[in-house]
Amino acid sequence: MPDVTERPWRAMAITDCGEPLAPLPGDLPRVMPHPYACLGAPYPVGGGPWRLRLAVVVRLLRARSILQATHPRWDLQIFDAWRPIAVQTFMVDHSLQTELARASPSQQADPAWRRHVEQQVQRLWAIPSRDPRTPPPHSTGAAVDLTLVDHSGEPMPMGSAIDALGSESHPDYFATDPRQPTAHCNRLRLRQAMLAAGFVMHPWEWWHFSYGDQLWAWQAGQVEAHYGAVPDGG
Repeated sequence: MPDVTERPWRAMAITDCGEPLAPLPGDLPRVMPHPYACLGAPYPVGGGPWRLRLAVVVRLLRARSILQATHPRWDLQIFDAWRPIAVQTFMVDHSLQTELARASPSQQADPAWRRHVEQQVQRLWAIPSRDPRTPPPHSTGAAVDLTLVDHSGEPMPMGSAIDALGSESHPDYFATDPRQPTAHCNRLRLRQAMLAAGFVMHPWEWWHFSYGDQLWAWQAGQVEAHYGAVPDGG
C-alpha cells in the first residue's frame, strides 16, 4: 500500500468533456437525510449532492443490474455523490476537529499524535484544491460513495462505516480476518458489480468508486481524465 498521503493519479491530465450533472434516479436507495448536509455542509441553494455526470449515472444503473442478476433482493445504497469543493473543505475541517476533540489532554499536547491524526484525515479526504489540474474526485461528479442494502433497506455488513478513519477502510482489510468473513465477501460483491460496470475502486476506501476522473484514468491506463471539477453552484 502506498504512503497514505500519496495520490499519483493527481498528475493525470484532464480534458473536461462538458457532460452535465444528472440527478440520480428516484428509486435508487440513498442515505437520508444526507449526512454532510446534516452537519451544516455548505451545499449551494437548489444544488444538493444527489447528482453525478450523466455517463456515471448510466454506469451506476448498470452496476445495479449486475448486482441484482446474482442477488435480486439486494440493492446499491448511495451515501454521497457530487460534492462541491466548499463541502470538501468543510468536511476536512470537521473530520480533523472531531478527531482532535476525542483526544485526551495528553494526546492533544503531543505533536506526534496530532501529526498522526492529520495524516489519517489526509488519507480519507482529498485535498480541497481549487487548482483545475487537481480537483477533489467528488467535485468532478465522477465519484460515488456507496454500500449494499437488502430488500428492506437494511445495510449489509461491510466491516466498517463509510468515512471511517484507519486501516479497516482498506478494501481487503478483512480478507484474512476470520472474524469478518461476511464483510469481506460483501465488499467483494460490491467491487465486482462496480468494476464490471466500468468503474475503478479507490485503493484505500472500500466504498469509493469512480468513472472518468483522474483516478479512473490512472488505473485504466487512459491518457487523460474526462471530468474536471464542476463549479460549486453545479
